[in-house]
Order: sequence, then structure tokens, then C-alpha cells
Amino acid sequence: MKETISANVGGRAFTLDRDAYDRLSDYLSDVRNRVNDPTDEIMADIEAGIADIFSQTLSSQGMVVTLQMVEATISRMGKPEDFGPARTTTQPKSEVKQLRRSKKDRSIAGICGGIANYFNLESSLVRLVVLLFILFGGLSLWVYIILWLLIPEEE
Repeated sequence: MKETISANVGGRAFTLDRDAYDRLSDYLSDVRNRVNDPTDEIMADIEAGIADIFSQTLSSQGMVVTLQMVEATISRMGKPEDFGPARTTTQPKSEVKQLRRSKKDRSIAGICGGIANYFNLESSLVRLVVLLFILFGGLSLWVYIILWLLIPEEE
């Protein structure tokens, strides 16, 4: 006696035995990992193809999809390797950008140089904007001093 599972494959309901379900689930996961752009539409097309093959293979709706049927379907659809190389499961660590006072590009405390480096701007432009804010925009010199104390210096 084998356990059976009802599953929706490509928008159609099928009854699969446990081994067939596990194999099909592993296959679809592997394919999703290998497709360049694993959007829902691409995976839906693959599942629809599998559902068409199951429908052609089963003589009646009450039949159960077996492991042999899944293996035959996989051989018709193509191995996961046929969909491309596997993507790495771990994403490369991206360097976290941190706001730091500049050691190299500084006039007073490196605040403007650090802000320019963080936002990828020209430091003289940032200095000019800060000066204009201090003179005409109401930015207090105290804010600059507080930033000097709060923002750590580059290593």
C-alpha cells in the first residue's frame, strides 16, 4: 500500500503516489534553480507541459501517477541540466556601504567628503550645498558639529 497525494500540476488536479510526488517536486525545484529567469510564467509553462504528458499517459482520471510515469515525463521534458547550470544558493556578500568621515577628502572634519563618498557625488558640490544650507537654509553649525561627533572616521 502506498500513500497518495493530490497535487495541482499546471492548473490540473492529479493524484500522485508519494515517490512520484517527491521526485516531481525535486525535479521542479532543480529546474527553477537552473532557469535563467525563474518567473512564474516560465515555471507555469513547464508545469503545463508536464500536466499535458500526464493527461496523455493516464487512461482515466482516477488513475494514480507513478514514479515510472514521472521518470518518463522527465525524460521527455529534459533533465534539469538541460535548462542551464545551477545557480549558487548563497548570494555573494555585497559590501554594506556605511557613512564614514573621510580621512583623505577633508577640509575640516571629513563630513562632506564622507557624505560625497557615500552618495557617490563630487565632494566640492556637497561642501557648497552644506555651506549654502548653513548660510541661507537654516542649517545650524551645531548640526555639523553633532555629525562630526556621531559619524565614525574611515579606517
